[in-house]
Amino acid sequence: MKIDGKHFTAIWLDPTNSEVVQIIDQRYLPFGFQIKSLSNTEDFHYAIQNMLVRGAPLIGTTAAFGMYIACVEARNEVGFNSFIERAAQYLKTSRPTAVDLFYAIDLMTNAIFAKSNIDEQVAIALETALNYQNKNIQNCLAIGTYGKTLIEKLASQKPNKTINILTHCNAGWLATDDYGTATAPIYLAHDAGLPVHIWVDETRPRNQGARLTAWELAKHGVPHTVISDNAGGHLMQHGLVDMVIVGSDRTTRNGDVANKIGTYLKALAAYDNNIPFYVALPSSTIDWSISDGIKEIPIEERSAEEVKFIQGLHQNEIKKVQLFTDESPASNFAFDVTPAKYVTALITERGICSATEKELLNLFPEQKQLLDA
Repeated sequence: MKIDGKHFTAIWLDPTNSEVVQIIDQRYLPFGFQIKSLSNTEDFHYAIQNMLVRGAPLIGTTAAFGMYIACVEARNEVGFNSFIERAAQYLKTSRPTAVDLFYAIDLMTNAIFAKSNIDEQVAIALETALNYQNKNIQNCLAIGTYGKTLIEKLASQKPNKTINILTHCNAGWLATDDYGTATAPIYLAHDAGLPVHIWVDETRPRNQGARLTAWELAKHGVPHTVISDNAGGHLMQHGLVDMVIVGSDRTTRNGDVANKIGTYLKALAAYDNNIPFYVALPSSTIDWSISDGIKEIPIEERSAEEVKFIQGLHQNEIKKVQLFTDESPASNFAFDVTPAKYVTALITERGICSATEKELLNLFPEQKQLLDA
């Protein structure tokens, strides 16, 4: 996507040093645009854990580049393979819910250990990380192409009227590498001239919707309005939402979806008002090993400080403000699980299907052999 006319992905190799990776530090958006360099394994762990980067697909790409940088570091260590094994386990501890993290690290370690010469291992690590990123981008474009057909169908049923789409959190290019997942159909529809308007949930406590999705949409010129998290149901009751599109951090093989906290409530409201609720996700986000999302998906509980404080712009400085006294404790569950029965359909890079194991396997038949093994 473009920022002030210049194309950016959310992560890239430093053009002056291929052994340094650069990211947009999302903690400063939307008021500050800062690029941060990552040059060792600790940098990558910190960036993922502290949400300098976030969103399941981008976490995967960041982890892939992190394993490449681990190879660069390991050249100067005794025991190259042992160093890589330790780096892989360390990076896996950065965040527990998004399955892309583990998928990317396992993909990288398999590629690295398939080579025996250290120079070849470093080279294959870089090649695999770049290929992983490119595949992510192509998957998001495919998701956008399929999802755009759903918006076109609605537009044909509402000629010359605005299509109102509600989204939660940030499943845009800042959460992937480019295009986004939930936003990919939106960008493609907007670019094709379809009259879309986006309701953007603020998404507390970190406000990724208000801070990131709204910023993205504004930069791309997509009409949108930021709303409080509790307003979505009201808008649906009054006919002001035509569809909901969200992303996913982990989806089970039967279609249960773990996404940013508050997604489940939007799914319930959409179900009650007969509004289609779509989940846009690349296949790397599907965890084929589990079938019960409520029981089996680990839900990250983050620091209560994120609930207690809110960040914003005050007198041209980004500041944190305390919302309530220290006498009151707070909890901070980062994700919830939407059962498959509330999901109208899943939008993947291979097409659209119902949220069932049977339909997912129809799109990804190669997984059936693994499940049967």
